Amino acid sequence: MSNTAIWADNLSKVYRIGTDRRPQYRGLRDAVVDLARALRPRRASQDSANLHWALKGVSLEVQHGEIVGLIGRNGAGKSTLLKVLSRITEPTSGRARLQGRVGSLLEVGTGFHPELTGRENIYLSGALLGMTKSDIDRRLDEIVAFAEIEKFLYTPVKRYSSGMYVRLAFAVAAHLEPEILLVDEVLAVGDAAFQKKCLGKMHDVSKDGRTILFVSHNLAAVQSLCSRAIWVDNGLVVTAGQPTDVVSSYLQTSLSPVTEQLWEDSTAAPGNDSIRLRRASVYPEAGSPSQPLDMRTPLVLDFEYWNLTPAEIRKQDNYL
Repeated sequence: MSNTAIWADNLSKVYRIGTDRRPQYRGLRDAVVDLARALRPRRASQDSANLHWALKGVSLEVQHGEIVGLIGRNGAGKSTLLKVLSRITEPTSGRARLQGRVGSLLEVGTGFHPELTGRENIYLSGALLGMTKSDIDRRLDEIVAFAEIEKFLYTPVKRYSSGMYVRLAFAVAAHLEPEILLVDEVLAVGDAAFQKKCLGKMHDVSKDGRTILFVSHNLAAVQSLCSRAIWVDNGLVVTAGQPTDVVSSYLQTSLSPVTEQLWEDSTAAPGNDSIRLRRASVYPEAGSPSQPLDMRTPLVLDFEYWNLTPAEIRKQDNYL
């Protein structure tokens, strides 16, 4: 396990859901009611109906220097996994071990004090990561330039826009040299230029031997940046492997596999009085028509149509 940065074994996390609302100030009557509820026998079906398993026996290993992407639909358990690994949330069962200093960027607002200025929060975050003041001093200008907040450095972050907040949070997480960086989908808050900048920085960080585990719905970024991808669904790891293969498997189940549309009735087909579409299809330039497509696959678009223009008019057009 010497080269293993993140190790998890059979991690599970369960939440109890329901509509119970407890008063902020509880009296003797509330305590008696709670005791009566605890003593009352409950059916297993009632208990299971109020439980939500966000993670169900997740096991994984990430080596030092790897960039691993977590993909899956909303509510699949990706963010819960990062929170467990970050020790924000305790697992219900299972174990996890991270070797190295951990930096987390899980949601807008994580790790910053809203009343402190941008500069003060940089030093606060660095201290929490175990860095000395002199180490932070050396990187301060680089962090501020990357986040593009020079004008607002001495402004409390509670007055920052969500984009400014994320820019500073990512700049701090990336430049204060955590050995393991956990990133959730917060980069989606930034504009396209900053997202590209962040992806480039994560690539540079991985070259220094640091480890990145990040959640993203940007499947193109996962394929171009990650050395490995993990697909999570309903709290379970469905598959893990090469990003292209994992993304293709995910898309085949989440998107329509139809690559051809055929219209048998010309009156119902798209078009106008002169021409109407009969068939439209897309398939890889090389390989089987059933081969999965991604953004880098050369493809062929094939169309058939009905020419509704009368033959006499077409003949006249040929003479023109």
